[in-house]
Amino acid sequence: MTEHVSDLTEDAFLGGQLRLTQPRSGHRAGHDAILLAAATPARAGARVVELGAGVGAAGLALARRVSGIDLALVEIDAELARLAQANAAANAISAVAIVLDVTANAQAFTAKGLAPDSVDVVLMNPPFNDPVRHRGSPDQARRNAHVATEETLRAWVHAARRMLRSGGVLTLIWRADGLAEVLAALSHGFGSLSVLPVHGEAGMPAIRVLVSAIKGGRAPTRIFPGLMLNETRTPKKDSQETLREILTGRAVLPLVEWI
Repeated sequence: MTEHVSDLTEDAFLGGQLRLTQPRSGHRAGHDAILLAAATPARAGARVVELGAGVGAAGLALARRVSGIDLALVEIDAELARLAQANAAANAISAVAIVLDVTANAQAFTAKGLAPDSVDVVLMNPPFNDPVRHRGSPDQARRNAHVATEETLRAWVHAARRMLRSGGVLTLIWRADGLAEVLAALSHGFGSLSVLPVHGEAGMPAIRVLVSAIKGGRAPTRIFPGLMLNETRTPKKDSQETLREILTGRAVLPLVEWI
């Protein structure tokens, strides 16, 4: 990452409520992070961990909505973690950025203050592009942030499950055509799943899925009506206003309201 951090941009999120400094090239925060935050339930006093936090977009967006959370931003790249810590300070949000590989063992997590069964909420946007179908970027940092190995999702879910208390909530975003992988990974130790498809356009297949799950949960799986990012074919003012409210931090997604 070192070669990228000298070229930075400052970008506004949540309608200007959150300003983030991030590298101009490589992985950049966008709609996925804000949708992830809007799908994550939390309350004041909850211990919250974002895995693969990058510059902290999702975790800090959640903290902007829910004040008083105890937030840790876990990121493998030390320079991105430094930016995440600086972004928290610049937005007057209490958070700690932790340099740590999500696939590290329990001892490594404990050494960083993330012991098993100690966290209320985990949110994550793991690398999810299939390396067989997706041409990896020549930029190593960008490739690491986007391209999944065969074990990526299982390893990240395992880390979340280990940290979460019984009844704790995991929220994640993944590519829609990999939903079966998500359900398989969550079949070990999680239940009470909620699934919300995200469509690029109405009438087209979903491009993302937002999924929440409860550690030890036993309720039936719920699938919510899809969220449309663009209503170019059949404009619907109500749905576009809802999307604007979500992206500006004035509304949450149904996954929050049902937990």
